[in-house]
Formats: sequence, structure tokens, C-alpha cells
Amino acid sequence: QVQLVESGGGSVQAGGSLRLSCVGSGRTLSTVALGWFRQAPGKEREFVGVLSGSAGRTNYADSVKGRFTISRDNVKNTVYLQMNNLNPEDAAVYYCAAGVTYNSLGYPLRYDYWGQGTQVTVSS
Repeated sequence: QVQLVESGGGSVQAGGSLRLSCVGSGRTLSTVALGWFRQAPGKEREFVGVLSGSAGRTNYADSVKGRFTISRDNVKNTVYLQMNNLNPEDAAVYYCAAGVTYNSLGYPLRYDYWGQGTQVTVSS
């Protein structure tokens, strides 16, 4: 079992930055793949980015490349999503999710555990 708790959401103006945190318990996050997703009202949940397990590879959705960065603090068992140059289209509930089985590149075959989400609001 892996428990995930997100925090760090809030309200910012366009062009601003936020850093979301995903704290894990029950398992060391360096042994799982950790993805970030978001869901805006009336829209389907969409992939934002993923950090592979021990290798630490990252992959991002085209819409956030160059603006968002995923990193991990193994001591704190926490994964971060640094979001820069936010725009109103980034407003959503953001979720982290862990996958315990993954492919040869370390990317998850599926996401098994999800956090409760944290709200991000961006005003123009």
C-alpha cells in the first residue's frame, strides 16, 4: 500500500509559480513511478508528467514542457511538481499517482494509488 498526500495548491496570477508536493507513506517513492495528473471542471483527467523510479527519468505533456518540472527528495519521501509561468488553462485539481509496476524505462504500466488532489487556480 502507498498513501499519497498532495499539498501546495492555491491561487496565483497568470505568469506566477507554484510548487506542489506529494508526500508518500507506506513505500519509498524512489521505488515507484510517480505521475502527476490534472482535471479541470467539465474536462477529463489529463496527464501532466511522470518521474520514473530509481532512474529518475521524466516525461511531460507537451502543454507543460519547459514550464513544469518534477523532482524528488528521497529523504523526505516527497515528489514535487514545480509549475512556472502558469496560465489560466493550467487551473485544475492536481493529483499525484504511484505505479508499482513499470516498463523497462521505468514508466508505469498503470497507476495503482492516487492522492486526494490539490486545487490550483490561475487568474488572468
